[in-house]
Formats: sequence, C-alpha cells, structure tokens
Amino acid sequence: MRIAFKEWAVIVDALGRGEQILILRKGGISEGHGGFQIEHPRFFLFPTLFHQQRESVAPAAQARFDQIAPTLFEADRVHLEFVAEIVEWRRLDSLEAARRLQGQHVWREEVIAQRFEWGRDRNIFALAVRVFRLSQPVELPVLASYGGCKSWVELEQDLSIELSVAVLRDEVFAAKLNQFRASLASASLVPG
Repeated sequence: MRIAFKEWAVIVDALGRGEQILILRKGGISEGHGGFQIEHPRFFLFPTLFHQQRESVAPAAQARFDQIAPTLFEADRVHLEFVAEIVEWRRLDSLEAARRLQGQHVWREEVIAQRFEWGRDRNIFALAVRVFRLSQPVELPVLASYGGCKSWVELEQDLSIELSVAVLRDEVFAAKLNQFRASLASASLVPG
C-alpha cells in the first residue's frame, strides 16, 4: 500500500491510542475547487507538525502533546505506525451536526467551527475509521512531494500492512461507531 493521509501528530496519537475513531476534515488549500474528497478507503496515518496543534485541542490532549512532543520525528523523517480504514463517513452540512460529535474527538469546538466556515462551502467531513497498528513501524524520509496543504500523499514505495492489529477491540470500536451514528441520526448530512 502506498497511500497516506496527513493529520496532526496529536490526532494520530489519539487515533492510535483508541481515544477517538473520528477524523474531521475540511480539506487543504491544495485540494482544488472540489475540496476534500474521500479518495481512498484505507491509508497510512501520516503525522504532521503543521499548524497550531497544541492550542487547537482540548486540555487533556494538550497535556498528551507535551508528553509526546520531545519524541516526535525530525522534520526530514516521518514515522508511520498506523493504518486506518474508513468504516463510514458523512459530509456535515450544518455546524450544529459537527457539534453533536463533541466528546468523541480532541479538537476544540472553535477549531471545528473555523474549519466548517473556511472556504466557499459551509461543511465538514466526519470520517469514522478503524485504526490498526503496524507490526513494525516504518520511518521514511520526508519528500518534497509530501509537502503542502493537502490530505492525501502517495508514498514513494509500497509498504506492507500484514499482521497489523486493531487498536480497539471489536466491541469497543462498535460502541464508538454506534455513538457516532446516534449523534448524527437526525443531522443535516450526506451519508457515505
């Protein structure tokens, strides 16, 4: 597999520890007129240090960021440890729908509101993902092609995901997925 999805390191950490199963995405500047698209059902989680991660997450996640920051990769290397598979997704067309997911992720509410309002379209994507830990973490050089404000990157080489193990037991994941579904049951959204 060669596809990776860029996300803040603190969010990758929360996904990898099973704290959340959600990725909330508006899309990057480099995504073009169509904005963010669900292009791949399975991908590596590509942790980044871009933007104001620490200030944009809840206090507990800020404390976790402070713990992991000293061990984060060098700017010219990326550490891949997790694979995610999209189980379900929704395009949320109201900020109220996005707010229903509070408590299921570590982003601060005002960050979600800023993402929702950014750009021409008023929406945000909510992806429920099942995360798997690789049997062996992989460290790769960061190439220029991985840069920029975009969600998806194609790695220069195929990497194996064999023997990867789910970070959450089936019943725990199912409970989190049911919470996601229940939160959005009557919201204004487009199903995926």
